Amino acid sequence: MSELKTRITKVQVIKPATEDGEACLVLIYPPGQDMGKRFPLPRDEVVLGRGADCDIQVDYDSVSRRHARVYRGSEGWMVEDLGSTNGSYVNDIPVSRSPLQDANFLKIGAAIFKFLSGAGVEASYYEEIYRMTIIDGLTGVHNKRYFLEFLEREIARCARHQRPLSLLMFDIDHFKRINDSHGHLTGDYVLKEMSRRLRERIRKEELLARYGGEEFAAVLPETDHVGAMTFAEQIRQLVSGEAFEYEGDRFQVTISVGVYTLYGQNSDPADFIKHADEHLYRAKRAGRNRVVGMDNASSLHSTR
Repeated sequence: MSELKTRITKVQVIKPATEDGEACLVLIYPPGQDMGKRFPLPRDEVVLGRGADCDIQVDYDSVSRRHARVYRGSEGWMVEDLGSTNGSYVNDIPVSRSPLQDANFLKIGAAIFKFLSGAGVEASYYEEIYRMTIIDGLTGVHNKRYFLEFLEREIARCARHQRPLSLLMFDIDHFKRINDSHGHLTGDYVLKEMSRRLRERIRKEELLARYGGEEFAAVLPETDHVGAMTFAEQIRQLVSGEAFEYEGDRFQVTISVGVYTLYGQNSDPADFIKHADEHLYRAKRAGRNRVVGMDNASSLHSTR
């Protein structure tokens, strides 16, 4: 897959927006040197696409030469798909023409923009930049940086209060096969849909994060090993229990999960992750689509 290269060819940088009607697009995915870049919309129509003649050029294989246009109509800002190969989406809903409202997500190919408009667009932009430092742009769960900071705090807190702390490391089985068979846009959908399903199971004191690629982590403060193994089995079933469907393709997805629990013990975060990862690899070697775990005081456990 080619690296995303985004540049403005016609749109000029404007002063910070202070009036109603001012708007911009912010690139939030995929990661790269242009992530977080703001594309002001000072004119009534802007075309996005891979072609060099586009106002906002998104040089990515999944983006059509002239993919979509964003324009200001009588009722406000709109987006129109220009007959692209992979379609245009607003908040994950495919559209041919649709209104754009403040904070909507616009997806063209594999690129995701956030649309910001109104009198508070400048403040919203900086809020979005901060959000991007802790949230993964594709899945909407926390990113690796925030996960590592959260894990370090929770290790110290649980050691101080002599409470258990459980860590789950898990990834999607045969994810490369999904990408190769169905395409990378389907792979992106699987990551987003799995995250959506699992977010509903995470309590406010817990954390779900994308660790990298197709690997994720869940931190469960004050959860003992039995509880963590039960939770891991629940999310395994949540992913495998209902088929994934994208653009007419329907297929099963499974995950393998590694679990490790600390009981009132301090630990280096890297060592904690290493232990959970080792059990993840045990689960894969045992046949995938299963849970394997251990705590720091007992023997190996597995389910399925």
